[in-house]
Amino acid sequence: MKTIFRSLLNFGAGILAGFFILSQFSFYENNILYMLKLANRYFPVIEERLKANGVPADFKYLCIAESNLLANATSRSGAVGFWQFLAGTAPGYQLEVNDKVDKRRDVIESTDAACKYLKQAYAKFGSWTAAAASYNCGMGGYNAKATAQKTKNYYDLLLTDETHRYIFRILAFKHLMENAKELGFVLNKEDLYYPVKTRPVTISKSIPDLVQFAIDNGTNYKTLKLLNPWLRSKSLTVRSGKSYTILLPA
Repeated sequence: MKTIFRSLLNFGAGILAGFFILSQFSFYENNILYMLKLANRYFPVIEERLKANGVPADFKYLCIAESNLLANATSRSGAVGFWQFLAGTAPGYQLEVNDKVDKRRDVIESTDAACKYLKQAYAKFGSWTAAAASYNCGMGGYNAKATAQKTKNYYDLLLTDETHRYIFRILAFKHLMENAKELGFVLNKEDLYYPVKTRPVTISKSIPDLVQFAIDNGTNYKTLKLLNPWLRSKSLTVRSGKSYTILLPA
């Protein structure tokens, strides 16, 4: 299936709800323009990881619905990062979270983690749309509704208003991003944020002072943090047998 929304696009009520939500975005023009700039930087990375994991490319719009492509996005419930994992859930998807490191803020590793979740949900519920819905209400929440109503089919399930709106939000983001110019959101090439050319450095020993580390490697702490938002402190502890890859400007 090339898109998680193939059936939804033929679902009239869904289209109406999606465009209703889209109409609300007009009040946030600056936010949308900023999101379009970020998409030019992050979509190529996210699309590559989705493809590598066998997950439909449309799920990049779920990432927007979750975080607006902001590495440091934090929800009221404490979910963090591009794909909004909770601290208690993240380790189960190989995302390290401690006082020095938060891999929920790493676009590559967090996308791989989201793919693992989505593939599990797809295997459990039988469709990518159901998998997307469960990302909002949880696999347990979706399964409880499916069990009570004796169907796993998203289109036959009565779910909470929040979860229904969530799917239509993703659809609205898809329409917006793919038709930005026609909808009046116009950016020149020089306005876009482009992927930063970097060089990876493998770190196998603790770094007591990341400020000095950045200077010693020809950059500054601000740039180091922008390229590696998963670094949470001014030092990095590396346990025996473990290593990290830090990105530095090329």
